[in-house]
Amino acid sequence: MSVRHALLALLSEGPKYGLRLRQEFEERTGEVWPLNTGQVYTTVQRLERDGLVESDPDDTVEGPQKLFQITEAGAQELDVWLRTPPPADAPPRDELVIKVLVGLRLPGVDVRDVLQTHRRHTIAQMKQYTRLKEDAADDLSLLLVADAQLFRLESVVRWLDAAEGRLKHHAPVAPAAPADAAPSTRTRRLRGATR
Repeated sequence: MSVRHALLALLSEGPKYGLRLRQEFEERTGEVWPLNTGQVYTTVQRLERDGLVESDPDDTVEGPQKLFQITEAGAQELDVWLRTPPPADAPPRDELVIKVLVGLRLPGVDVRDVLQTHRRHTIAQMKQYTRLKEDAADDLSLLLVADAQLFRLESVVRWLDAAEGRLKHHAPVAPAAPADAAPSTRTRRLRGATR
């Protein structure tokens, strides 16, 4: 998540002090991603350095009482960020996928058991977010965060199901080739798919 752009969005509503930016950021994100005051000021100082934010020229106080406002360049940057899809250059590193891939080549590891353990944990998380939605019926920010998490967790369960199905139809994976070996055809295909 881009804290930088979230702070620009908050400043697009009007000038604000750093402590107010932190408070509004947490309120609007359902208080799921805490933000410390130091991170707010470091980020706002970088935005100011980049000409996207300016402090009140009449305000000589540094720190929590300094008032910040968005510049025209900052408003343009915010607009571009809001309308630009995130890059999809390569699949993100996913710890669960890495665990399964590594587990496939480790002697004595039952990858199906690894999949089931993660499925149980993921379903338990889904139940927690479902309860959270029931308890937060009036909090739109929290409802949207819970929905996003539920959809993400649902996709994890679907991937676990697909992985288990593939395991049923494939022979066990042989140990990995030495590190100095040339890239396999599979590796070349994966690299090509991300370009």
